[in-house]
Amino acid sequence: MTAVPATSDAGRAAPRVGLGGVLRILVPIALLVAAWLYMGPEQFVNALTRGAIYALIALGYTMVYGIIELINFAHGDMFMVGAFVSLSFLTFLGFTGAITDIGLLAVVLFATFVVSMGVMGVIGVIIERFAYKPLRRAPRLAPLITAIGVSFILQNVVQLFYGPYQTNSPKIFPDTWFVEIAGAKIPVLSLFIIAVAVSLMIGLQLFIGRTRLGRSMRATAADRDAAALMGVNINRTIAIVFLIGSALAGAAGVVNGLQYGVATFNDGFQAGLKAFTAAVLGGIGNTIGAALGGFIIGFIEVIAVVAGYGRWGPAIVFGTLVIVLVFRPAGLLGTQLGERA
Repeated sequence: MTAVPATSDAGRAAPRVGLGGVLRILVPIALLVAAWLYMGPEQFVNALTRGAIYALIALGYTMVYGIIELINFAHGDMFMVGAFVSLSFLTFLGFTGAITDIGLLAVVLFATFVVSMGVMGVIGVIIERFAYKPLRRAPRLAPLITAIGVSFILQNVVQLFYGPYQTNSPKIFPDTWFVEIAGAKIPVLSLFIIAVAVSLMIGLQLFIGRTRLGRSMRATAADRDAAALMGVNINRTIAIVFLIGSALAGAAGVVNGLQYGVATFNDGFQAGLKAFTAAVLGGIGNTIGAALGGFIIGFIEVIAVVAGYGRWGPAIVFGTLVIVLVFRPAGLLGTQLGERA
């Protein structure tokens, strides 16, 4: 770290905010206001809800890449498995419809998140231990092919137990609960999903920035060998990254089931592709950038639907990615780094 020379309070110059800093604040605000006016409150919240799901999945992508530089293409299928774990748990408890008792609903939701995130975290650690760890020093193509293989394995295992068709997920959150905002009725479920996603993102940032394990993760991402020399347990750190990333995918599976009420064995492909795009768009390896990319994609898709170009949504998303990468190859918040030795 670079030392900062000490200065007296009298001689310390007041910080200046340049034009670039002002634009970084005003432009996003202006875009959000324009989106609100164009889309309306209902579709604006819908975009936030969809973006929140993409953001939760994208965080796992960017965390794994930041630590071991692996594009974990199986991560989208972890989201899909999390959705099936959630619906299986709710079905096991005997719930088939909405729960109107707020206390009972809170307990069931908490238990569902704990079970789904816990199961997916354990599965993520097992996959890292047996599929990725032996290839840690192998050429990059080997773990990449392995990730694709793990993706197909997860899809086929789920297809074996649940079949190739859509499976209904119990929608325990009442669809009749609304909150009136600016004259529009906003589903309480959408606000709940946004709140859960933002809370998990803030918790992740606090964990990475203020805990010892978080410092170990940042040190490993910066230089794995140097971190090992300084006493960081590399194997444990990487396992924790997979644990957290997979748990977040499990949380995304829970809220996706609450929102849409169905799950299919191949849901992970499309969601994973868009979440990976979000991670690259925001700056892969940057957790805040991944979350930002997820929300951007959510808004692009919903705006395309509102404008009558819903079928062109994926093309617009990837076109936006190409344009951004032309001018910012590292993504919106990414940092261009040289190859590691």
